[in-house]
Amino acid sequence: MRYDATLKVNGRAYPVAIEPGRNLLSVLRSEVGLTGAKEGCDDSECGACMVLLDGQPVNSCSYLALQADGREIVTIEGLAGEDGDLHPLQQAFLDQGGVQCGFCTPGMLISAKALLDRNPSPDEDEIRLALSGNLCRCTGYSGIVRAVQAVAEQR
Repeated sequence: MRYDATLKVNGRAYPVAIEPGRNLLSVLRSEVGLTGAKEGCDDSECGACMVLLDGQPVNSCSYLALQADGREIVTIEGLAGEDGDLHPLQQAFLDQGGVQCGFCTPGMLISAKALLDRNPSPDEDEIRLALSGNLCRCTGYSGIVRAVQAVAEQR
């Protein structure tokens, strides 16, 4: 059995037919065609699949796709401007050495955006806490924290 739903992703509506129990990550990747959110652990441990759902960061690997029907979803693809310009966080990650292999980067950026949206001037402890649901094996987090601080200072 499939249920008709409409996913509002990055400002666009996507009509989809979803089987019960299917997670949001799989629907975003296979039905919507947005592969920026990564499938890392499939258990809400790594944060690579993070998306914003009505402005709140969620692990899309453990969020049922049907629960997202009609709600606002922002993926990493939705951060850049329509003209292709990078979001200030994306540019800061590059400038501050917050990107190495890139696998965790989409989730880190989504978590950082959610933090700055609710707290435009976080201190280092608040940044680290906001990013604690995202695992990174390469960067050691220093460049990522510097990037979030740099964007906060620009505001």
